[in-house]
Amino acid sequence: MRSSPADPPERDLMKAVVWTAYGPPDVLQLQEITKPTPKDNEVLIRIRAATVTAGDCEARNLSFSPMLALPMRAYVGLRRPTRKTILGQEFAGEVEAVGKAVTRFQPSDAVFGHSGFMTGTYAEYICLPEEPAGINGLIEAMPVTASFEEAAAVPVGGLEALYYLRRADLQSGQKLLIIGAGGSIGTFGVQLGKHLGAEVTAVDSAAKLDMLRSIGADHVIDYTQEDFTENGQFYDVIFDVPGKGSVARGMRSLTDPGVYLRANTSASKSMRGQWASRKTNKTIISGATYSAGDLPFLKRLIEEGKLRTVIDRCYPLEQTAEAHRYVETGQKVGNVVITVRPQKEQGV
Repeated sequence: MRSSPADPPERDLMKAVVWTAYGPPDVLQLQEITKPTPKDNEVLIRIRAATVTAGDCEARNLSFSPMLALPMRAYVGLRRPTRKTILGQEFAGEVEAVGKAVTRFQPSDAVFGHSGFMTGTYAEYICLPEEPAGINGLIEAMPVTASFEEAAAVPVGGLEALYYLRRADLQSGQKLLIIGAGGSIGTFGVQLGKHLGAEVTAVDSAAKLDMLRSIGADHVIDYTQEDFTENGQFYDVIFDVPGKGSVARGMRSLTDPGVYLRANTSASKSMRGQWASRKTNKTIISGATYSAGDLPFLKRLIEEGKLRTVIDRCYPLEQTAEAHRYVETGQKVGNVVITVRPQKEQGV
């Protein structure tokens, strides 16, 4: 039956996990929403895989320091998320359509990337600018040797690890210690450290040590059994991924000069760290930024077999809340991936 002129036009819908409130994983609800349409400078990507990171979980319930949580709430929505309603930062998939000004990509291209503060990857589709707009949107052709799941888990951990190790100017033959080495950032940090020629010591729980050896760690430490600050060893670079330990104690295990990297830290801990280093030649670095040129570098290392993704578990899009619950246990080994099947493929 033909529609009458008064009938509203049909909407092209997609499935997405919508962030309905600040709170526990159950605030993430699977819904049908309008599929986005690319602007002239945008690429419409059919998402095949996304990830759940610790940062996604922190954003979901605003478990930040007041200094960060208050402006986040002001930006996203005071009482509930309104400006951003779909979480997720990493993705891999295929280009479905491009805006008329797009020149780098075309339909059917396999791509991966980082949505930046635009978030939005817990969905069947996303639109991103062809070229990065500030911190929003990094898109790159997918490594030919990687699956969608493997590629989706590269950007956050890979880009953060690469940024910090470059800032430390890590050199061949130096000693690198990574605290929290078994997670998304740490597993890439171990491999990039080895690629740069460092002697790598990985610190994490006992359940992750065999995996860390398998990706190249020269030495491993179970933090529940041994305190690296008391073993008499000194390191040229210490990479504290969780950022929860005592900076002053950690810096005692640094050579002088040495570099202490903190991927996740509060302002107060950063200030205490700077105070602790004031009478030494030791440097503290925190706060990462991403460069568009870094993702192609990581892609090349993957294709050359020098970098691989560690995947713990995969969850379907419908179980994204359960994936958040698991990530919050702190037990994940490497990465947790969300597999996404666009509607038109369901039932095939």
